[in-house]
Amino acid sequence: MQKTLTKKEYQKYVDDKTPNSKTVRNVIRAFIVGGFICIVGQFITNILKAKGFGQDETASLTSILMIFLGALLTGLNVYDDIGRFAGGGSIVPITGFANSIVSPAMEFKSEGYILGVGGKMFVIAGPVLVYGISTAVIAGIIHFMLS
Repeated sequence: MQKTLTKKEYQKYVDDKTPNSKTVRNVIRAFIVGGFICIVGQFITNILKAKGFGQDETASLTSILMIFLGALLTGLNVYDDIGRFAGGGSIVPITGFANSIVSPAMEFKSEGYILGVGGKMFVIAGPVLVYGISTAVIAGIIHFMLS
């Protein structure tokens, strides 16, 4: 016959079986790696400004280079290791967006370039793009109507 647990006994059982959270360690790792990614972006920005590029060109080229670095590191299977170490610190910057596009493309490469890479490339990033663009359009319409 099975013994019925009280709420306290059940909570103690759950607490014993649940692994301890390493929140402080994870936050520190995310902060350090996310900060390092931002430092790399700032370094690229400073170099481009020193070379005489204007503000718009610098911002565009920095974004392009950071996306390229994120895609390159994903292609070399390095970004996944960074993500496992840093957690959210690696997915928040723009390099995380590049990773979210390249990863499914690499995973489904065996299905061919049309149905595999082309069809699955935006599996993760697609909803972000759809809802981001839709929200921007709605905000633009609201702004237009109010002004």
